Amino acid sequence: MPQSAEKILDHAPLFREPEYRQMLAEKKLHFECPHPDQIVTDQGEFTKTWEYREKNLAREALVINPAKACQPLGAVFAAAGFERTMSFVHGSQGCVAYYRSHLSRHFKEPASAVSSSMTEDAAVFGGLKNLVDGLANTYQLYDPKMIAVSTTCMAEVIGDDLHSFIENAKDENSVPRDFDVPFAHTPAFVGSHVDGYDGMLKGILEHFWKGQQRTETKGSINVIPGFDGFCVGNNRELKRLLDLMGVSYTFIQDASDQFDTPSDGEYRMYDGGTKIEEVKGALDAEATVSLQYYNTRKTLDYCGQVGQATASFHYPLGVQATDEFLMKISALSGKEIPEAIRLERGRLIDAMADSQSWLHGKKYAIYGDPDFVYAMARFVMETGGEPTHCLATNGTSAWEAELKELLASSPFGKDAQVWAGKDLWAMRSLLFTEPVDLLIGNSYGKYLERDTGTPLVRLTFPIFDRHHHHRFALMGYQGGLRVLTTILDKIFDKLDRETSQTGVTDYSYDLTR
Repeated sequence: MPQSAEKILDHAPLFREPEYRQMLAEKKLHFECPHPDQIVTDQGEFTKTWEYREKNLAREALVINPAKACQPLGAVFAAAGFERTMSFVHGSQGCVAYYRSHLSRHFKEPASAVSSSMTEDAAVFGGLKNLVDGLANTYQLYDPKMIAVSTTCMAEVIGDDLHSFIENAKDENSVPRDFDVPFAHTPAFVGSHVDGYDGMLKGILEHFWKGQQRTETKGSINVIPGFDGFCVGNNRELKRLLDLMGVSYTFIQDASDQFDTPSDGEYRMYDGGTKIEEVKGALDAEATVSLQYYNTRKTLDYCGQVGQATASFHYPLGVQATDEFLMKISALSGKEIPEAIRLERGRLIDAMADSQSWLHGKKYAIYGDPDFVYAMARFVMETGGEPTHCLATNGTSAWEAELKELLASSPFGKDAQVWAGKDLWAMRSLLFTEPVDLLIGNSYGKYLERDTGTPLVRLTFPIFDRHHHHRFALMGYQGGLRVLTTILDKIFDKLDRETSQTGVTDYSYDLTR
């Protein structure tokens, strides 16, 4: 065998060794019962045609590789943005393992969450006892300041009522009567992670604000970042900009420190997050601003109901989107945008102009959450690119109409197509029939890259097969510069591969671009 104590092979080279190749070939032959190679090849070629594309896009009863996750994942992420808060998912252990794994694989940090460990008996008789015992264990073992409860499919199908269950748990002294246990019903079989984020955030604000007297503080602003896999870099960059302006603000749901803890010999189950007292005081803010509208629709409605002015954006990325965000903050706070920020804007525009010849006319396929796709399409058009395919599995008809209006406002968007509710198998058909230069999305796009040959730029959650992207901002002018550089690197890498043979494909010995 090739593996030994003296020669440790990673799994990638290990399975290329002759004995493993033989083992896998025999497994395929004897146990997979494959169709003849020619039939497989012919069918594969058919799936690249326009005829198959029309059948594929007409699908209604089947979803293949959706570009979204389920509601409880968003709720777990939302809870991670508050001080010493433990996420408690009322459901099975396997579900919670998925949420923790998804977050920890992306952020390369531990993602803490507990489960009520519902099994067959709870599915029949209800999960009250599981929740009562689970809250007691969580309170005693993990010393949280708050426990945020959400649900999975099992709890929702049988109709468990979180409000009454939590009251029962307090009656049985699982947690003290005055201990904070906000909750949200997050059925995983409808909506997506952005709805779970929205539901949990609204549940937390309602828990602290309902029935309280509001005394407005002029010029104060609440900022809600939304579900964002780049929160570590983005939140810090946005706070830097707000601090430069001298704005009085509260970041509601700030997970930047929770998912970026230092290695200094101390384990932090909890780190950073919006303080409970800050959440309570946020009721008095003059306005609440959301950086991602489709992540926070219910929350913004609630903020409006309590008397706050509200404003929302679609992931402020690039020049115009950042302009609009900062001008709105300036109008709400009464603070001027300082010269230092104006210079950052000019530097981003200068960088875009420097690279215009390489970006102009490039065609893109973009997928992800609705706000991200909107922002990315907008930025692409600012560089002279053409967002040919814009796909959001969790996009709504309202999002589709809004994005089409944006695309129609620029000559670079005239040929763009918007696909709400479609999945990545649909994207495959689009890439084969109407090829583009670059694909922008998350790690799941690597299979589209391999299949269609379209270079993938990883710029949204989840990113599993690359490290530390989330530590750098995408929002703001500095974030726009990061996105610009990332796209250009992919363009130049492709060019290098295509011109690697001196005297055959490389005639200019190109070192300067």
